Amino acid sequence: MSRPELAHDTIGLLASGGVDSAILLATLLDGGNRVQPIYVSMGCAWDSSERQALNKIINYLENDAILPIVDLAMPVDDLYGDHWSIDGHGVPDESTSDEAVYLWGRNPLLLLKPVLWCQQNDISELALGTLASNPFADASEEFLEQFAETLVMATGKRVAIRQPLAGRTKTQILAIESQLPLELTFSCLAPVKGKHCGRCNKCAERSRALSSLPNGDPTPYADVVQAV
Repeated sequence: MSRPELAHDTIGLLASGGVDSAILLATLLDGGNRVQPIYVSMGCAWDSSERQALNKIINYLENDAILPIVDLAMPVDDLYGDHWSIDGHGVPDESTSDEAVYLWGRNPLLLLKPVLWCQQNDISELALGTLASNPFADASEEFLEQFAETLVMATGKRVAIRQPLAGRTKTQILAIESQLPLELTFSCLAPVKGKHCGRCNKCAERSRALSSLPNGDPTPYADVVQAV
């Protein structure tokens, strides 16, 4: 599969430690970019597991073109209140649709500080690992362009928000960086002692995609999942 065309420069990356952002990180490096990973902690149940996974992927890549991770905080417990994303209880399970995992205003909240940080540090692009399967309006190209323009109006500085993997499915992007140790990545709504729970919506999505790999899904789940 062909790789997305990328600029040869320092580019910010909204990094989560998941499959998509890990593949995008490797793709940006292959394109000759220096990459500035940015992790935004929102106080969700999975934050610490994601952050550890991001460290593992970066340590594995051992690439001087990866700059030290920038950690930003955007806590949402006061906004979300008693919610499964905060306490990990009653999370959408493997039988639910993608829409079940929608978090109110998540993308604007995730993007605000990273874009402002990039403005302050003269980084002109911020990359997201959004895929074709993302059904939410706040991940659309139209929204991201308008969001970026709003911040230009507020600050006078421009940061383009890019989606190099847009239009591709998770199964398709697995062919881009087939040698990555994807068992190091993390994408789960209710971690169990740092492991994928094996029961939530995200674990099911992960299992379906990674089961297409030649050696199957390498993820060590806390509970057994079946690809569907």
